[in-house]
Amino acid sequence: MTYWFDEGAANRAVEFIERYCRHTKGALAGQRLKLAEWQKERIVRPLFGWKREDGTRKYRTLYLEVGRGAGKTTLAAALAIYLLLADGELGAEIYSAANDRDQARLCFDTAKAMIEAEPALMKRAKVYKHSIVVPSTNSVYKVISADAGTKAGYNSHAIFYDEIAFAPSRDLYDVLHTSTSKRQEPIECFLTTAGIYEPESIGWELHQYAVNVRDGVIDDPSFLPVIYAADPEDDITEEATWLKANPNYPVSPTRDYMEAESRKALSLPSAYNAFVQFHLNTWVQQVTRWIRLEDWDACKGELGELDGLACHGGLDLSTTTDISAFVLVFPPSPGLPYRVLPHFWIPERKLRDNSDRVPYEAWERQGILTVTPGDVVDFDRIRADIVALGERYAIESIAFDPWNSTQLANQLGEQDGFLMVQHRQGFVSMNEPTKMLERLIVGRQIMHDGNPILRWMVNNVAIKTDPAGNIKPDKSKSRERIDGVVALIMGLSECMTPESRSVYEDRGLIVLG
Repeated sequence: MTYWFDEGAANRAVEFIERYCRHTKGALAGQRLKLAEWQKERIVRPLFGWKREDGTRKYRTLYLEVGRGAGKTTLAAALAIYLLLADGELGAEIYSAANDRDQARLCFDTAKAMIEAEPALMKRAKVYKHSIVVPSTNSVYKVISADAGTKAGYNSHAIFYDEIAFAPSRDLYDVLHTSTSKRQEPIECFLTTAGIYEPESIGWELHQYAVNVRDGVIDDPSFLPVIYAADPEDDITEEATWLKANPNYPVSPTRDYMEAESRKALSLPSAYNAFVQFHLNTWVQQVTRWIRLEDWDACKGELGELDGLACHGGLDLSTTTDISAFVLVFPPSPGLPYRVLPHFWIPERKLRDNSDRVPYEAWERQGILTVTPGDVVDFDRIRADIVALGERYAIESIAFDPWNSTQLANQLGEQDGFLMVQHRQGFVSMNEPTKMLERLIVGRQIMHDGNPILRWMVNNVAIKTDPAGNIKPDKSKSRERIDGVVALIMGLSECMTPESRSVYEDRGLIVLG
């Protein structure tokens, strides 16, 4: 098949976007959109200019992978408006898709604001909360997301899938991809930053396909790969490296921002991973060791006298047969950093099975692990031990995950008089205290007594990052048990000042004794 370039069609798309689409946020809000050179020459003009012999578009898939802050959402919204209002497709169905509804709405809401800001567009479109309709062509633009279940019955003319690298499964992709089969020249647009390497994920599959098309390994004239990424061996502090992944640099992100973030990345392990992934657009391994043991060991010290001192607890109960953790965190006082005191329990059966291949029996002999009789966790023993700790230390609050500890939490709160605070283990509630713990360890501002169980768990932790750069420990991807670290993070969150802890945003009911 031969292809030809339609200069008029390419110019028409650029002119439409720059004439009718406006910025909707920030300092440029209200101003007409001016496409960056890379957006114009590598995306808009090729996408709408290159044609097949029959006059239909050559490209049916756009894969854009670029660092954060490059204006992906604004560009996608402008493309969606063009396809909705100026592409000439009757009965067009256009969808903004993402891994959750809030993410999917980003592109839709931007397009909606663009239309509402331009009288010429408002004359043709009817704008609703969840849809934009064009009566003259019977076309519609809507939002769908991966968290709303299986989708079916679509007849898509255009699809904009945001952050495909973070798709939890390929289900939504498959439904949307097959929904384009009845259209003459559909477009699928995948816009993302680099993700986490998982060989079976649809995000990695599309990334690899795009790389192979770009490099000529796969011959697919219908696929337009546009990838801006640094190389793994590049110096992360160099401007040349930043520019590889950020074609809008230094406008967005700015030089000051990248200098500060690259410096932070050199000192904080999770900041390094986030900087490389989101700002250098480099795919990272899912299982990434978080805290270096040498940093953790450097925080070992004599805890001193703790009896009667105020502290906060984090309670992470296991499933019925695994290890449970309760960690007390003592806030800093003059001349002393945060101090950490962990406690652990396992059922007797765990000693026999010991699939973790760690010295549970030795830890029991050392008095740092409580083994309870029977095959399952003895919650009554845990409760009794916490009550005893409450008589020794001034425990001001205990954070707990309600997923599997509601009954024990109610007993500790209603019958034993502890202030129990729900702390779910999602990104919103875990992000700030996890980052704070990292800073405290690297800065030697936290002290522990070298407890070997907690040390083992610190060495196991893998960190998971969401598209917003929030982090949390990932039990499913960590090498082995990390319950003590999770409990430590929850206890630390209770020590944080109200001004610094956004963790309360998704907390539930506080149970008062």
